[in-house]
Amino acid sequence: MNDFAQTMTPQDCLVAVMIAESASDENLRTSELVTIERIVNHLPVFADFDQSRIPEISELVLELFADEDGLDELFSILKAKMPEKLYQTAYALACDVAAADGKLQEVEIALLQEMRYQFGIPRLDAVAIERAAAVRHTTF
Repeated sequence: MNDFAQTMTPQDCLVAVMIAESASDENLRTSELVTIERIVNHLPVFADFDQSRIPEISELVLELFADEDGLDELFSILKAKMPEKLYQTAYALACDVAAADGKLQEVEIALLQEMRYQFGIPRLDAVAIERAAAVRHTTF
């Protein structure tokens, strides 16, 4: 675990989840980045979040994704630094980012499945969260 990972806050972890979902298809889309920014600017969980940490969080996630065991290490960090009560919040935020561009790639779906498994999110809860994200991002 690098030095930054050791100092991560629960809010950093939520941002890391969103960045990971956006980066999972190796294409950080503008719509996804705008969604992350909107979420960080508006949700109460980020009320006292230091946004200057976002570049370091992004760098950490991208470094981990470049490593063969990086995804396992990312989940290890997340579970060590984020309280369990935020697991469903993290999943919901990841779903919002995945739905932001109106297209779900296979790798985005695979990462969401891994999150469900790693965070122990019951299937019915996950379906409700996924449906809510899809509805929020519906277009004409």
